[in-house]
Amino acid sequence: MDRTLLRGRSSFPYFSLVAFEAGGALQLLMVLLSAPLAGLLYYFVSESAGIQILIFATYAGMKVSDIESVGRAVLPKFYSSDLHPESWRVFSACGKRCVLTANPRIMIEGFLKEFLGVDLVLGTGIGTYKEFGDNQPEIGLGDRATDFPFMALCKESYIVPYNPELKPVPNEKLPKPIVFHDGRLVQKPTPLMAILTILWIPIGFLLACLRITAGALLPMPLVYYAFWALGVPIIVKGNPPQPVKKASGQAGVLFICSHRTLLDPFSSPPPSAAPSPRSPTPSLVSLRSSPRSRPSDYPVTGPRTPP
Repeated sequence: MDRTLLRGRSSFPYFSLVAFEAGGALQLLMVLLSAPLAGLLYYFVSESAGIQILIFATYAGMKVSDIESVGRAVLPKFYSSDLHPESWRVFSACGKRCVLTANPRIMIEGFLKEFLGVDLVLGTGIGTYKEFGDNQPEIGLGDRATDFPFMALCKESYIVPYNPELKPVPNEKLPKPIVFHDGRLVQKPTPLMAILTILWIPIGFLLACLRITAGALLPMPLVYYAFWALGVPIIVKGNPPQPVKKASGQAGVLFICSHRTLLDPFSSPPPSAAPSPRSPTPSLVSLRSSPRSRPSDYPVTGPRTPP
């Protein structure tokens, strides 16, 4: 995966995403603290030992269903934004596609099979395999010496040179474009970003409490200025809908919150629906809200315009 099918050289951001999305800030801190030891083992002792350290720090105490959910709903957006253009040009031209990687199969299989059309994924957790039989693979791609045993099985083998200046494959050129993302992080958590995320959580929690309190207790004419002072500028484009009178039989307006935050019901005048399995505490919110969720295997077809 890394440096071959992907441009990046490290799997740390993806392990951090799984840790944060499925385990929370403490799990992310565990991955961050184990990263130096994993790096030393990976580069100076054994690549397998380094990966095993990251796997243990990331997955310890997690449910398999939570890991699978993150692998299907969160990671595809970040994997697709780092897809190597030259490797993908060769890889996409092959008939039957197989990916052999040290990363856990449960973490990458959803993206590879659903969005890249991969037929077979061989990752950590697979002991032995007999998938090829007497059919020798046509092309093998790799980037380091540990890839050579697999590449020796192929009729043609190519080394993918590291070039950080290459632009990733555009989303529209994938066999199945990614139009749904359910993650809470906008950028891949590099070690520096992971540290900043952990340091910001206590500050962000206090700031969120202030914003919720302002939206729930202040009069609506003052909410705009309170949010602006607390770092949440509200920009209204167009004309807001007029209040609905039940006696006139006029249809109302439903606001759809297309992200996982729960702040909208605190300040949206009409009822709102959010694609989250959780709903705000009724004692804090007087406005009606209806949480909506999508099954992890529900097919998403057609482009969707983000808000």
